[in-house]
Amino acid sequence: MMGKTVKWTLISLLLTGLLAVGWSGYRTMSHTLHPKKPFIIYIPKTIDPSIEFWVVMQQGVTMAAKEFGADIKMMGTETELDVEEQIDIVEEAIRSKPDAIMLAASDYIKLIPAVQQIREAGIPLIMVDSNVEVDLSNSFIATDNYEAGRISARLLKEHVKPAEKIAIVSYIQGTGTSLDREKGVRDELGASGYSNISHTIFSEGQVQKSYELTRELLMKEPDISGIVALNEPSTVGAGKAILNLGLQSKVSLIGFDNSNSEIRLIDRNVIQATVIQRPFNMGYLAVKTAISVIKGQKVEKMVDTGSKVITKYNMYTNENQKLLFPFEDELPEK
Repeated sequence: MMGKTVKWTLISLLLTGLLAVGWSGYRTMSHTLHPKKPFIIYIPKTIDPSIEFWVVMQQGVTMAAKEFGADIKMMGTETELDVEEQIDIVEEAIRSKPDAIMLAASDYIKLIPAVQQIREAGIPLIMVDSNVEVDLSNSFIATDNYEAGRISARLLKEHVKPAEKIAIVSYIQGTGTSLDREKGVRDELGASGYSNISHTIFSEGQVQKSYELTRELLMKEPDISGIVALNEPSTVGAGKAILNLGLQSKVSLIGFDNSNSEIRLIDRNVIQATVIQRPFNMGYLAVKTAISVIKGQKVEKMVDTGSKVITKYNMYTNENQKLLFPFEDELPEK
């Protein structure tokens, strides 16, 4: 009787072991067939739908998420001025323990502690559009903003003489992109003997504020002959001020970015040229790079997504129409 009990006990243990192995194998196979999607949190400078730059970047993010099978959560502030709120959002994102974070920093200095927290948490970090002063990201996807600033200054030199007065309309004081662009403008103008540069005014990333400040400046300093505006809202606001005062034949305006409002101002000879970026590519490549980092693959430390000059004379070419009106089927090179 005791022998039979031992026999059945051994059989029972053997069957239990086989079932355990089988269940483990099934779970492994099931996980392989239905792998978990990478979870990425995307934090732009703002989720304001009126700024087309960020809307187009989101299109690139969405397209890449579909293509690479990623689960993207976007978290952002109402305006680019909400630096403290963006810091809070970054800290909340860290607590969510995503597989990666994509961040466009609203401030070059103030975001450093929050970015350090991301790295201390062991979360891969892709900076997009705007970086911080300390190099902490796995990769930085952006325009070469210093060079883009130099390009805009070269364009202005085609319309303004060295002795004539120039103004700069920037956006958020302290953000990395605005600092780099303004430095590029001033370095290029200074190297060519353009020394009559008025102080920089800051639109805070708002069309209405850019309009009001530019209009006030032009009324106070009627000898201004040229303006470089450093982002989309600053350009649109400055253009509207020039148009309102009837100064489009006297004041040359070089802008940044592209929106329907800017295109209309180019068509009306208010904006002489604009330096456009590739926000769709930025968003797409940021997701693609984040996926590569999650997989443990090597990625480039810096990816320059490039810029291009648009004028009234070239904006109707097929190539430039695709840049001015990006669609989700226009993908960047892989």
